[in-house]
Amino acid sequence: MEQKTTTMQEKFSTALSNYQRDLYTHAFFRVNDREIGKDLVQDTFMKTWNYLKNGGRIIMMRAFLYHILNNLIIDEYRKRKHKAASLDSLLETGYEPMTDEHLHVIDTLDGKTTADLIIQLPQKYESVLRMHYLEHLSLDEMSKKTGQSKNTIAVQAHRGLKKLKILYENRKPQIY
Repeated sequence: MEQKTTTMQEKFSTALSNYQRDLYTHAFFRVNDREIGKDLVQDTFMKTWNYLKNGGRIIMMRAFLYHILNNLIIDEYRKRKHKAASLDSLLETGYEPMTDEHLHVIDTLDGKTTADLIIQLPQKYESVLRMHYLEHLSLDEMSKKTGQSKNTIAVQAHRGLKKLKILYENRKPQIY
């Protein structure tokens, strides 16, 4: 029994050192949260250890670990979905979350200032930024409308944003 425990511990510690970083990266990109990713990887190794301790046999450790981790990620998605559904039910019963109207007003005024600055740009940048940000057109739609390639439109949008940023930073703040 002593030999079996040592082998199990060696197998587990090898897996921990070899796969922990990759598992964490996988979890992080699936849940988009550093702490939840760390917790999921830790839970994966805890479940694996309990399985080994209870006499389970693992032929392919890496595949087993990813299988456990993916199941935990699915459980995490289900928790999130349940929380969103709970918020929806609160809204249906009349709950209204507080909003800060002050920030909304500031965003609106900044948007108006930016829209006014777009007009000051050279024509090729102005038209692309106006179509994208004010008319909400995609690159495909802008390409069809102007007859230019999507790449050309994207480059013009990028350069126009650079120029717009300079104009925005150099503007004289207005008091409304």
